[in-house]
Amino acid sequence: MIRRVVLFSNPAYLSVSNNQLVARTPDDDKPLTTIPVEDIGVIVLDNRQITITLGLLDLMLQNNVAVVSCDSRHLPVGLQLPLDGNTLQSERFKFQIEASLPLKKQLWQQTIQTKILNQKAVLNMFSDVETGNMDAWSRQVRSGDPDNLEARAAVYYWRNIFAPSIIGFVRDPDGDMPNSLLNYGYAIVRAMMARALVSAGLMPTLGIHHHNRYNAYCLADDIMEPYRPYVDIEVIRIMNDYIDVDDEDFVLDKELKRRLLSLPVMDTIIDGKRRPMINAIEVTATSLMQCYQGNRRKILYPIISGSVTKE
Repeated sequence: MIRRVVLFSNPAYLSVSNNQLVARTPDDDKPLTTIPVEDIGVIVLDNRQITITLGLLDLMLQNNVAVVSCDSRHLPVGLQLPLDGNTLQSERFKFQIEASLPLKKQLWQQTIQTKILNQKAVLNMFSDVETGNMDAWSRQVRSGDPDNLEARAAVYYWRNIFAPSIIGFVRDPDGDMPNSLLNYGYAIVRAMMARALVSAGLMPTLGIHHHNRYNAYCLADDIMEPYRPYVDIEVIRIMNDYIDVDDEDFVLDKELKRRLLSLPVMDTIIDGKRRPMINAIEVTATSLMQCYQGNRRKILYPIISGSVTKE
């Protein structure tokens, strides 16, 4: 089953009845919509005048729904997940905590190799620049990426991915458009990844590479890296369809958010099978858990290929 991503961007009163999310306007008792909670994967709350009952919040967490809240700039700022996401959680925590440093370095090597290859595929789809260097860098990534080839590839990638529309683009979370589009898309993928890790019985806090003590989702940030280029594809398509890159009054409106909220159903190819991204992320999280247990040696990641066509 494909779990839905639900966005609420207007004032609303959200409650629960018969295992259904019930949405009403604050001054009207008549429901605007009802949604089975078991069908929801991620819910995005993007209005300061949304009220949600504890009963609904409890039911969503029981059903492993990732609850994302947005700030006054309408960008995701908070993420709530269940504490108990898997019946074998304590056993799997133990495997995760006791994972050896060589294993974590090997998993990071696989992660960066796949990320660079996916970035190369996006460059091939949307630009005419040379990508043989990306191939070479992916092959040269060593255990733990001590040469920081991820950063070298990123510099080349961001310099070229939006050209010639944007010259000298710098990837900066606080930077100019299209950074806000990228931020929003990455936040959605991060929420899906954190949810999948919890469902697999893993702690999203304990990363294989990221170790920022102020980051509660280091592992989610690690494992989502090869998925970032999928967000970039959708952002490029949005820019081609809607946006004047010289528009200083650009606003991340509801239509653009809806486009980015379609990421969970974006086609991916993983383990030789076509799956929507939200299901592929679950496959990735499960394979990581199996690596911690010693039952497999490689994480399953999606590979961008000709299945995602240039538009």
